Amino acid sequence: MSELERLARQGVLLALDQGATNAECTIAEGEQLSLRVRMHALEQIEEAIRRGAGIRVLKGNRAGSATTNDMSAEGVSRMVGCALDLARIASEDPFAGLPGPGDLARCSDDLGIYSKDVTELNTEERVALARAAEEAALQLDPRMVGSEGATFGAYVGHHVFANSLEFCRSYRTTNCSLSVSAVARQNDGMQRDYYCSSSRSAAGLESPEDVGRAAAGRALRRLNPRRIVTQKAPVIFEPRAAGSLVGHLFNAVNGSNICRGMSFLGGRLGKKIASELLTLIDDSQIPGLLGTSPFDDEGVRGGRTIVIENGVLNSYLLNTYSARRLGLKTTGNAKRGLAGSACVGHGNLFITGPRPPAGHDSSGIAGFRQAATDEFPPSLPPGLPDSLLVTGLVGRGVNTTTGDYSQGAVGFWVENAEIAYPVSDIVISGKLQQMLMDIEWIGSDLAFRSSLASPTLLVGRMMVAGR
Repeated sequence: MSELERLARQGVLLALDQGATNAECTIAEGEQLSLRVRMHALEQIEEAIRRGAGIRVLKGNRAGSATTNDMSAEGVSRMVGCALDLARIASEDPFAGLPGPGDLARCSDDLGIYSKDVTELNTEERVALARAAEEAALQLDPRMVGSEGATFGAYVGHHVFANSLEFCRSYRTTNCSLSVSAVARQNDGMQRDYYCSSSRSAAGLESPEDVGRAAAGRALRRLNPRRIVTQKAPVIFEPRAAGSLVGHLFNAVNGSNICRGMSFLGGRLGKKIASELLTLIDDSQIPGLLGTSPFDDEGVRGGRTIVIENGVLNSYLLNTYSARRLGLKTTGNAKRGLAGSACVGHGNLFITGPRPPAGHDSSGIAGFRQAATDEFPPSLPPGLPDSLLVTGLVGRGVNTTTGDYSQGAVGFWVENAEIAYPVSDIVISGKLQQMLMDIEWIGSDLAFRSSLASPTLLVGRMMVAGR
């Protein structure tokens, strides 16, 4: 047992000794570095070290929590005392409590979420990566006139969790990212776009040259945009834009939102809510990905939840509290900071095509890529009618309580199944309920650049507002 595991266990035992019915303690420490290079000069560098503990105690059905950055025995004791004082005056909640003992993870598997090479990169090497990425963007084409910065970020962390069910486990994690925001100009028009590569390891990042060229290519393709007439048309979401739809789906299947009546999918379990082409999976056990962890923030082993299967809503994403309120079982999706009760989060949440029959690969990620160099155009369906290809979305006009969807968009107009010209100053709108039902094609270009991922999607008909 490590020093931090002993400290977490000590906090739990101290809470029980002072009258708590149950307790759970989280300890997190981490080092984060971020830097930005702009037009060849190092513009900003920030380093932060975080170390803290939080405890949540239960006295029957009354809960209280407190945090501390003082990791001494006295600091932990004061933290426990504060949490117990709050629990005594809290209202009773019949759904408060810890997971069932049978739900807890039994080991901390090696899932490839820690890589030593992230810690071995010194500051000079990190600056050099950012400079190389920016330089690759600026040198791609004479129309590249500037940069809004190239950034490199890295994080190294240690997460510890213990509770009064004799659970005490920890894991280490790393991640890093390299991104460029590039500016292109032609005549009097300027356009900007960005590209980012993220990985658990430095070796897993795309090369700085590929990152810079991808950012510049995206900016160049957007030059000389046109506006299109307002109409109803098929809309293709490239993977980066389709990832935002996965985020909206997460909000809709989030058990906490279901409990509060804040989702259009409340009461829809077992019902067809999307095209039979669509399957949505949450999996926190895929080695090496950014949403992977050996257990959730209640100590429950994360797993694989098929949320939507061939268009049918199979499951919500749940922590212990929301599962109890809904009369269901936790899916291992608890997330928390140091303080308070756990909320609901996701692991690697992704859209894939229809699940194959038994006897075939049913993982949903056959042939997926953890990262891939930017590809344009994305895969397009055969026989595609005139359509809008969305490559970027602007605004927050999505309401997952009602399903209302309205987003600013940029992208390209497609004619005769080929890219015709870039478009801008448009708004796409509809209802998420209908958009899900109207998915007519799903590409095979699934790649995990974040914990939310999707291949290219075609929604058969949406309102496209232009001039």
